[in-house]
Amino acid sequence: MPDPSETSERRFESNPTVCPFCGVGCSVEYAGRGSATGVEGPVNGRGEICPKGAAAFDVVDHGDRLTEPLVEHGGTFVTAPWSEALDRVASGIGEVVEEHGADAVQFFASSNCTNEENYVLQKLARVLGTNNVDNCARLCHASTVAAMSERFGAGAMTNTLDDLGEADCIFVNGANPAEQHPVAFRSYILPAVRDGATLVHVDPRENDTTEAADVHLPLRPGTDIQLLNAVAAVLVEEDLVDEGFLAERTTGFDRLREHLAGVDVAASAEAAGVDPETVREAARAYGEADRAAVITGMGTSQHRCGTDNVHALLNLALLTGNVGRPGTGVNPLRGQNNVQGASDVGGLPGVLPGYEPVTDPDARERVADEWGVEPPAEPGLTEVEATHRFGDEVRAAVVFGENPAVTEPNATAVASAFDDLDFCVVIDLFETRTAEHADVVLPGSAWAEKSGTVTNTDRRVMRMRPNADLPGSARRDFEILTELGRRLTDRPEEFAYDGPADAFDELTRVAPIYEGMSYAGIGDGYQRWPFDAEAGTGTDVLHAETFATGERTAPLAVVDAVPPADDLDAGELTLTTGRVLQHFNSGALSRRSDRLMAMRGEDVLQIHPADAAERGIEDGDRVTVSNERGTVEAAADVTPAVREGVAFCTFHYAEPLANALTGDALDPAAKIPEFKHSAVAVEPAASAAGESGAAGEGDAAAGDD
Repeated sequence: MPDPSETSERRFESNPTVCPFCGVGCSVEYAGRGSATGVEGPVNGRGEICPKGAAAFDVVDHGDRLTEPLVEHGGTFVTAPWSEALDRVASGIGEVVEEHGADAVQFFASSNCTNEENYVLQKLARVLGTNNVDNCARLCHASTVAAMSERFGAGAMTNTLDDLGEADCIFVNGANPAEQHPVAFRSYILPAVRDGATLVHVDPRENDTTEAADVHLPLRPGTDIQLLNAVAAVLVEEDLVDEGFLAERTTGFDRLREHLAGVDVAASAEAAGVDPETVREAARAYGEADRAAVITGMGTSQHRCGTDNVHALLNLALLTGNVGRPGTGVNPLRGQNNVQGASDVGGLPGVLPGYEPVTDPDARERVADEWGVEPPAEPGLTEVEATHRFGDEVRAAVVFGENPAVTEPNATAVASAFDDLDFCVVIDLFETRTAEHADVVLPGSAWAEKSGTVTNTDRRVMRMRPNADLPGSARRDFEILTELGRRLTDRPEEFAYDGPADAFDELTRVAPIYEGMSYAGIGDGYQRWPFDAEAGTGTDVLHAETFATGERTAPLAVVDAVPPADDLDAGELTLTTGRVLQHFNSGALSRRSDRLMAMRGEDVLQIHPADAAERGIEDGDRVTVSNERGTVEAAADVTPAVREGVAFCTFHYAEPLANALTGDALDPAAKIPEFKHSAVAVEPAASAAGESGAAGEGDAAAGDD
């Protein structure tokens, strides 16, 4: 019921829905007075939520919300009726397609929006005639998906959050779940540790996850392969491998064993900047466990060798037989609430809904039977490739609920590239940094104003339910996208849905992993993919008898170290980035939350005491951080929590805009950028007032989903 204490004229009500922040998928609902409360749900069974979830409604009724369409006129935005704004979009995109072809348009899907909305967007792109559709999974876990898909046949969590409790060892590589996925950490990982599981944490800095760890390996950024090869070498050397599993479920062991025999554990540990005995301790904890689970995050994936990093991780699981059983597996934790689902439903340039390749003629034919038009056969551009070609092959962009002008690496150059487009339309809640470059901005719907489904980090498809009506003339995203589908394509009937449920029904006919699911079946709970329509149940643990490739075996891989793209000159530090508890991604949500802003304090650059002393920097001093891509300014947090030679900052706010410094070298397989290793100079700022260079002002930066 509406809260009589509300000062807004908008109507609010309480309905269980899914938190809009990380990929854990906690259930929340409106609690009155502009706040959210946790409710018992599939993931947060006790109704717990983290500080981000508690502040989730701050953005919904925020005074900065867009409530009317904006169109560019004479270099400034003016409000316009919906009919005029949509006509402008239709003519702008239509002219680009007519002159340059459909491949001149890039579609940015949204990992923060529903499955149904993303399904309609990617369908729009493909019916128009292009596979140029991507989402910010490209910036976080594309390399994880690439490696796991190649070896296992599926790029998602092999296991579930629930069965982590059965693990005897949890090997956390390049992730900080205590701050980035707090409910998953406190409700699933920490109880396992308290029950006796050994927690190994691989991360270049100490953080809240490290506090619970038994073993910490503070590697140098960019040395995952050296470290993981050393762990694998110890497993083989000390007979900690599962010979039966290797014989029955793997291929290539002899070749890998020969390669690992040449790995000098001490030298590899030295290259990674860690103690050799600690490497052996970690290897024994993992290899001696009856059930060992790997948890991985963007510290592993956001490198130009991210795919190889994950291949090295997969070797550990295969060598020890830790695949296909509860309490084991390789488990990437997803960043945003629907980064899994946006990819599941086809929001990627190389796959159709359900991860079937666009190059597969049978998959295209099945989609054509449903849509009445066959999708293109050639993979499209990733979003990073596309922004590099703005003004050349790419002449227009449709940006849905994303902020690529700041979330991509080398952000200043990307923001400038948006001005080279012939036309850009943005669908969002606020005037983001990307929206500043648009020709038309359409006011969409917040998470609490929509229905549909999202898919969480362990493959659970859950229902979203509205808790608020729309502000002003804003429209629901689903309605905006279906209207664009009717206006931009020559098949308007393909976008005549009765609502999100109708689109979901179509999705279940197009994506094999969702076949048999339904809104009624999900109800207040969930259905997990891959779903067995005949049995009416999902699959909790993947790869138990066969891998998702259809094969009984998976290959072991020889992985050689790859140097980072940025070389360190004398006196430079390695800059690495990440999230902390009170921040979230590009800041379009978190920077407009009064409660999160109150928590954030001042964004800082963590620097080791030895590095600070060498540069004459004291705790709290203003410092400049620079390289050839830009310059930003921050306050120094002098702390031994970050290893010597490394500096750390968040990527959430305009000061410091970390992505003004990050490079755009790409992983050759996944096309993911190298966010976690940038060579920078750090020195005292010229003035206490602060003079930021390439960072500029406005919205925040993000390096992931």
